[in-house]
Amino acid sequence: MEIKPKHVVSVTYDLYVNDENGTEVLEESATEEQPLTFLYGADQMLPKFEENLSGLSTGDSYDFHLSAEDAYGEYDDEAVANLPIDMFNGQDKPEIGTVLPLQDNHGNRFQGQVVSVAEDGIIVDLNHPMAGQALHFKGNILNVRPATPEELSHGHAHGADGHHHH
Repeated sequence: MEIKPKHVVSVTYDLYVNDENGTEVLEESATEEQPLTFLYGADQMLPKFEENLSGLSTGDSYDFHLSAEDAYGEYDDEAVANLPIDMFNGQDKPEIGTVLPLQDNHGNRFQGQVVSVAEDGIIVDLNHPMAGQALHFKGNILNVRPATPEELSHGHAHGADGHHHH
């Protein structure tokens, strides 16, 4: 079956990024035992990731690169914030590397990684961890099937077989 909107897609992948020396290294994988399963066309995946899978079918393999701009964007030096220490009153100060769940004044949720801890504030990087990196995906299409009415109403896949329980 061919990948198209309103279909559930299960894939394996190896994701490669360049290290500080420019050498491609494996960053993460999805295996046949634990595939990436998603509702195609539901804005869950990077648009250019889906674009590269469009028209492929069960059993096909793929191998493509995404520029940083087409992936998680360029690194934005302005997306580093200094949070006042009083935000953490009654709590232990977070450690460097901790990912904090945050919310802006409009109720939008996002995450920031602690990059520095001082007496008067906590500096968090709000960039996606892969911002500024080109991505290289290699994998196989394991399964493509029409989404169930329930999956379409929920806006996400319920697993490779459609029977994931909430």
